[in-house]
Amino acid sequence: MSTDAIVLLRDDHKAIRKLFREFEKAGSDTAKERVVDKIIEALTVHTYLENECMYPEVRKLVPELEEDILESFEEHHVADLLAAELATMKPEDEHFTAKAAVLIENVDHHIDDEENEWFSQVREKLGRKQLQEIGARMQELRKEAPTSPAQPSALKKAVDAVLA
Repeated sequence: MSTDAIVLLRDDHKAIRKLFREFEKAGSDTAKERVVDKIIEALTVHTYLENECMYPEVRKLVPELEEDILESFEEHHVADLLAAELATMKPEDEHFTAKAAVLIENVDHHIDDEENEWFSQVREKLGRKQLQEIGARMQELRKEAPTSPAQPSALKKAVDAVLA
């Protein structure tokens, strides 16, 4: 298994997009709730890894991507807020499906930005060795990453995004 940070993030993106497709196909409220729970968990872990490891490294080592990184932090903040709201809702709630759809649209756009606009620049500037080192740190962080927006480390991440 590769420890290349970009490969790891792309793998997460594929898994998250698969969950998005599952949500769009879910027929019953029970199925929607189950998939949204999985989406929230996957996004909570993923955004934690990016915010705590990948983004600070890229910001430091590839300064020309500063604006992209700052925008990504803000996109994560919006996703965190939507995920936290969804975590308290039931599928019967009037706004549940609409809120999930907005989360999916926002994250889909965010993934496209990363994969199409700056991953190639990061790979070019950092190279294999640095990306493997960052990926190894991300794998270690994954072991302690929050899986719910209500966990203290997830809340801290959200507060840091507002105050940063």
